[in-house]
This record gives sequence, structure tokens and C-alpha cells, in this order.
Amino acid sequence: MKEYAKEELEKIFEARKQRVADFLKEHEIAAAVFEDTEERRNPSVRYFSAHPSDAILIVTADGRATLVPWDENLARERAIGCEVVPYNRFERTNVRAVREILKSLKIAGKKKVALSPQTPYPLFLKYVDFLSQDGWDVLCHEKSVHDFAVELRAEKDEYEIECTREACRVGDIIINEVERGLREGWLKKEIDVALLIESELRKHGCEKTGFDTLAAGPKRSWAIHAFPGYTDSAWGDDGLSILDFGVVFNGYTSDTTLTVVKNPTEKQEELVSLVENAAQIALPLYANKNPVRLASQKVNDIFSRAKRTMPHTLGHGIGLEIHEFPRVSHSQSEDVIFKPGMIVTLEPGLYDSKLGGVRLENDVLITENGNEVLSHSKIIRL
Repeated sequence: MKEYAKEELEKIFEARKQRVADFLKEHEIAAAVFEDTEERRNPSVRYFSAHPSDAILIVTADGRATLVPWDENLARERAIGCEVVPYNRFERTNVRAVREILKSLKIAGKKKVALSPQTPYPLFLKYVDFLSQDGWDVLCHEKSVHDFAVELRAEKDEYEIECTREACRVGDIIINEVERGLREGWLKKEIDVALLIESELRKHGCEKTGFDTLAAGPKRSWAIHAFPGYTDSAWGDDGLSILDFGVVFNGYTSDTTLTVVKNPTEKQEELVSLVENAAQIALPLYANKNPVRLASQKVNDIFSRAKRTMPHTLGHGIGLEIHEFPRVSHSQSEDVIFKPGMIVTLEPGLYDSKLGGVRLENDVLITENGNEVLSHSKIIRL
């Protein structure tokens, strides 16, 4: 991955915060509060500050950003472009921390502060009680700054694309190692696959898996998301086996699914061929300005003609979260379109309680003139 100088990263993060500040100014909101806690994860805190987790971030309409982290040492090492004020100064209480920070910022004019629409009602009332004492009008509704931040995160900047590209590169290394293990005969169980992924991703500088790995052998591959994610059962045996995994690099996750096919029946091979064909036909529709629903409609038509139904969406955005905007679904409105910078999964899949399941998933970057497939998952035939 490209090495970014400190000054380059500061410019990238400053640009993100400035877009939020502009939104706040336009809508006459003085400040926005982003909370990332164990109870309410919000990756926008990392998006605007580079701090990994567990913090409060306050961004103002004049572009200032104050980070209140649980781990002060980590924040001073990792945070970019924020004033860092330790959480323990406020008796480790969110509402007290926000009140004191807002006081310290000496904001003039209309005193409106926006909370996330995910804020629980009892906590919202506490904020109202604390902040109204200082004249603050507490806002907490949809289609405000927090949803605007989600839209911003959908269109990745240069740094985000590079991080995702690296996650996909490591994912490809793992896919190749999985295939080697299958062909050499030392990879035999679901748990073996899952532990291999954990080991390899950390060898290559990644933080963690993007979600719980799903390794389902022929007896369990009929489930969209097998439960539990993996067991001590055989994987890669006769029939259809699925592996769905992602790895996280600098916060950004990949998301890929491969299917292993060994001695398939004729009907199993039909499922595999349908999914491969659907992926090939849908890929060109992942293009700038195309409504996202077009690709989903096309795949649904392909499966419908074969009297099959795909029980999930064709894809979804990825980034700091495994599921981000947009969902690639035929139910999306016509005005939801692919835009340059979006990184979206393409994952047609079919599942049969008797035959097993097959899914093929890769991560696709939307570009000005089409797309770039960042990952290289595949159907592995043994």
C-alpha cells in the first residue's frame, strides 16, 4: 500500500471534517456529537478522527473537532486533526463530557447541537436535561448530519480506496492459501479454514476479520449465513462448500465469498453455473450513474427463468462497516445510483436444502468510466 505522509493524512481528514462543518453551517446547527461506545458503535468517529474506537467526537460548524477518548494514550498516538480531551476528566459520563466540551468551545449564535438518531430515548432526555441548562437546543432526527456522514462514507476518498485495496490483496493471498490447502489435502475442516484466516490476516498487517468467518461444508452450505459460523465438520468434501470472510486493514474491510465444488451432481453444477453466469452479466452494470437496482433486477431475471430465487440482496457497500450504503437491491428507488468511489459487493447466491449452496462474492470499486474488481474470489473446482 502507498505510504502516506502525516501531512497528506491531515489534509484528507481535514477535508472530511470540513464537509460536515459546511453541512452544519448550512443547516444552522452549531455542533454535532458522534458517539462510539460499546452499546452504540459509530464508525463515523474513526472516519473523521482516525481514532479506532470508544470515544466521543464533537465537530462544530466552524470546523473545530474535539475527541474525548476512553484510551487517551491510543488517541494521542492515532488521532488526526482533533483536540484530545481525556474521558476521565468528566467522571466517564457522556452527557457531562459533551456539556463541558461545548462550554469550552464558547460557541456564539444559535446553539443547536445534533445527536445521532440512534441515541436511545432515555439518553436523549439526559442530554436535553444537561444541555438545556446552558441554552442548547438538542436535535435528534433522521436526514440530518449523521445521515449525511453515512452518505459521505459511501463515496471513498483516495486513502479509503487504498486501505480497501490492501485488505482485498491480503484476502486474495488467503484465498490462494485456502486453495493450496485443499489441493494438498491439509485443509479439511471448517475450523481449519477459519483459523487459517485468523493467522494469515495478522501475518499481513490486518487488524481482524471484518465479521465472523462463515465456513460451511456440504452439510451446512444451504444456509445463507451458516450458524454457527464454523464447526469441526468437514469442509471441501463432495458437494458444495462455502467460505465467506473479510479482513480489516486500517479499519476498512474486504468481503468475499468463494464456493468449493467437488464431485458435484448435475443439479449442483446447474446451481454453480447459474451463479457464475449471474456474476459475469451483472458486473458491467456496476457502473457510474447506473441505478443500483438494474444489476439486481438482471440477476433476479436470470434466476427466475431457472425457477430459482436469490434470498438476499445482490450486494452492499463496504468500508468501516461490513454493510454500508448502498444496498444493491431491486427494491431500491431509481434515484439511488452508483457513484465513483463507492466500493460495493457483487454476490449472487443460490441455496437449496438438499443440494447445498453456492455464492460468489467480490468487491467492486465504481470508477468514472466503469468499475475495478478489487478482490479475486472464485469457484474452486476440485
